[in-house]
Amino acid sequence: MRRRTALLLPPLVLLPPVAALSACTGSGGSGGGSSDGGASGSGESDGGAASDGGSASDGGSGSSSPASPSPTADPAEQRAQDLTIEQAAAQLVLAGIPAGTSPKRSLTAELGIGGFFLLGTWDSAAAVRSVVEGIDGEVADGGVAPLLSVDQEGGQIRMLRGDAARRTASAADLGAEGTDAVTAAYRSIGEDLHALGLHAALAPVADTVDPELGRANAPIGKIDRGFGTDPDTVSDCVVAAVEALDAQDTASALKHFPGLGRVRGNTDFSATGITDETTDADDPFLEPFRAGIEAGADMVMLSSALYPRMDPGSPAMFSSAIVTDVLRGRLGFDGLVVSDDVGSAAAVQDVPLGERATRLLEAGGDVVLTADPSLVGDLVDAIVAWAQDSEKAERRVRESAARMLRVKRSRGVDGV
Repeated sequence: MRRRTALLLPPLVLLPPVAALSACTGSGGSGGGSSDGGASGSGESDGGAASDGGSASDGGSGSSSPASPSPTADPAEQRAQDLTIEQAAAQLVLAGIPAGTSPKRSLTAELGIGGFFLLGTWDSAAAVRSVVEGIDGEVADGGVAPLLSVDQEGGQIRMLRGDAARRTASAADLGAEGTDAVTAAYRSIGEDLHALGLHAALAPVADTVDPELGRANAPIGKIDRGFGTDPDTVSDCVVAAVEALDAQDTASALKHFPGLGRVRGNTDFSATGITDETTDADDPFLEPFRAGIEAGADMVMLSSALYPRMDPGSPAMFSSAIVTDVLRGRLGFDGLVVSDDVGSAAAVQDVPLGERATRLLEAGGDVVLTADPSLVGDLVDAIVAWAQDSEKAERRVRESAARMLRVKRSRGVDGV
């Protein structure tokens, strides 16, 4: 079995990391179109078509010229150096596609966005394939195709339903059954996604639910998204899920680092009740993430909750202490780090939009995910402006673009 292709490539030589569907879902019964694919407990489509555009930079006609390539660059790093800074910045955004809609042509043909994820409920394989084929047909000559992903965890959190994907049990039920059940479920998820032309599952959930909270834990426990309350059990299940997806040539994303199992509030809908007073850098609840990384996970998605024992001043996705020191340092993850939703989530609404992207990069993360596709142009513009401010910032942008391109290359995405 192929193990973590992205990590086996030579490391980046541009700059050490500087010193994260989307994550939370509805409260299990309300319709939705928010982060984590806009999942809801009822599983009903949100039925709405959100705005899908936004102002976009030209994706290649800016004034910044490509940096000089490193003589030791791997193919993904070389490709990142060949991009203009506008193109490199665009690689660092993932945008939602609400059910029943298609992304605006400008996001692929002109901007060259890094990727998309499906929002809401898609119950028609033909509809998914139509969107995938439309996106593929709009990629500019010589451009890099987007990474296509979806929240497909099982149970209530299944954006693909009907004839688009087979039904799979919730993580809570799979965890109770054991790793064989996890393997079987995630094998079917990988098969279904691969057959539709999708490259990645925004799964598995690696959060361990605090047994004292149980269903009072809104983002995970309440809607059965966690494999259990024991980190050893969760670790075994996470490994089984990652390896099963990889065997079907489907990328995985561990979420929501460093864990949402000890909060009461849902960061999509609340800026209160999202402080974890317990988790620290040596916490056993981090072990499922470590196990998933060692198993070959392609991506790690960051939480937007607060962890004062790790960083008293910043949410996880904006914290270098959490992202660089713990995730990249202690846990050794050099793959793609993705934010939780920065578009619609309540937890980040007090942060200016552009800073939601640049603070993630400063912390050591790579890609911002937005459930609101109309924000893409502004996010890319903010990254470009930040990169143009200093050579160090430009190197960070290209470093992160190379990580995105490694995942794409390992999963056969065109143009890398």
